[in-house]
Amino acid sequence: MRTAVILLSLLAVAAVPGSVLPQRNVASDPQAVVRYFVQHPELAPWMDRLSLFNVYGSPWFAAIYLLLLVSMTGCVLPRCARLWRESRAAPPPAPRHLSREPEYASFTTAEPADQALETAAAALRRRRFRVRVVDDEVRAEKGYLRETGNLAFHLSLLVLLVGIAGGRLYGFEGRVAVAEGSSFTNVSAEYDEFFPSVWTDVEGLEPLSFTLDSFDAEFETDPAKLGEPRSFDARVSYESEEGSGAVQVKPNSPLDINETKFFLTGHGYAPEVTVRDGTGAVTFSGPVIFLPSDSNFTSDGVVKAPDAQPVGLGFQGLFLPTAATDGRGPVSAFPGPVDPQLVMTAFTGDLGMSDGTTQSVYTLDTTNLEPVLGEDGSPLREPLRVGETMRLPDDQGSLTFDGVSRFANFQVAYDPGKEISLVAALLLLGGLTTSLVIRRRRLWVRVTDTAPAEGLVAVEVAMRSLTRRQLPAGDLEAVVAALRGHDTPPPSPSTQTHTQEPNR
Repeated sequence: MRTAVILLSLLAVAAVPGSVLPQRNVASDPQAVVRYFVQHPELAPWMDRLSLFNVYGSPWFAAIYLLLLVSMTGCVLPRCARLWRESRAAPPPAPRHLSREPEYASFTTAEPADQALETAAAALRRRRFRVRVVDDEVRAEKGYLRETGNLAFHLSLLVLLVGIAGGRLYGFEGRVAVAEGSSFTNVSAEYDEFFPSVWTDVEGLEPLSFTLDSFDAEFETDPAKLGEPRSFDARVSYESEEGSGAVQVKPNSPLDINETKFFLTGHGYAPEVTVRDGTGAVTFSGPVIFLPSDSNFTSDGVVKAPDAQPVGLGFQGLFLPTAATDGRGPVSAFPGPVDPQLVMTAFTGDLGMSDGTTQSVYTLDTTNLEPVLGEDGSPLREPLRVGETMRLPDDQGSLTFDGVSRFANFQVAYDPGKEISLVAALLLLGGLTTSLVIRRRRLWVRVTDTAPAEGLVAVEVAMRSLTRRQLPAGDLEAVVAALRGHDTPPPSPSTQTHTQEPNR
């Protein structure tokens, strides 16, 4: 037990860096580690060598966890076996001097000794004591459920470790942004960020797909709380092996398909654009996700048309739901689409998408691109409202701002160990509560022929608490009353009781 406690404390200390430092494989903020490297270019590489950015997947954390699992197994299972044997054991014999017990009472009765023993045994059984009659005494014990609670509490710790390990080894997390009208299929290639565990069956993900039918968001218009979000929810239609349907996904109400859960964690805008090349052919048409950069949803994004002729086209810029300007340039003044504008800068050249190199859909590599220049010789940059077109000089192409859609950001999680962890938590809570509330106690009744000529026998009753807590007030008196056949103990000169404080 001492080893398990030391390892448990060590595991808690080892988890501290995982709580205060950014971690890889976290779908809610996948760029956190990258930002930390930029902010601390000298310290971050050394911390990375110690796996401080992947604490829960590091070898040293796994070693502590496995040692704790082995130690808890060696500690809990034998203890559970011992507690089980104790709970099934018969009550022990009565002490020689019952009057020395913390709770004691005695009285005389005219019943024969055998009949008195049977009366005592029957009365104690009605009070749910476990009873054994041996010779001239009744041995009884009550509160075995406390040992069951103690047993459940110890087992829950081991079950909890197994549940957490199952989730870490077989589960996964991911992140995906889906625009209105677009669909998502649950394969690893469809994710924007995908973080499998060690034994995740990447090829065997839950077969499902869904379409984001619509997304609604409301923002506060009161000047005192201008722009604060009031509500947002996504309406999706899904298909899976278990059937199809339509649901409304909210921040605290995920889409759950056979334990694969899609949590709504964010949203933004996806301007709808049409790109035509120099020949007039449409090379791109549809919504493009722009990532918000502030609370008013000033958003950055790019549009790529690598197949445009005679030269590839690329655009990068801003989307402003409610266009305004400040000293730094165009910004959004309100998160709602009051006056949407698209401010784009055009580039031409090889976008580098034909050599097989992986690129982010949210950035534009301008290394081999040339900015399109306006009449004044500066890069061409035009603000567009819905329906307006940006035409490139020399008939190189155009971009039309067709409308505004929204996108929803989903965090995807599959944790096969969470049900085991939930069972362990309930088992822990129930076992701990039971072991603290229920008081285990022993009781002995001894019948002695003190005056055979008068037909009287002496009955001694003693009770002892098996926990550090005192016996319930009036418990002994109630037992004596039950033994004598009364609801309450009547005052009688032949009855003697005493209660003394237990030894500490």
